Amino acid sequence: MDPITLAFYGAVCGLLAAFVPSASRAFRFALGVGVGLVAASLLPPLRTLAGL
Repeated sequence: MDPITLAFYGAVCGLLAAFVPSASRAFRFALGVGVGLVAASLLPPLRTLAGL
């Protein structure tokens, strides 16, 4: 995994952990999956726009 990908997913996971409410494990898992899918779909266009 290259450093840009690692930093991007680290930031996404850190923000998710900071703002997730105290909820059931299933809700947190579903939220994590949803955020991960969005992050994975946004990274390629963001890298193209940044020229990386």
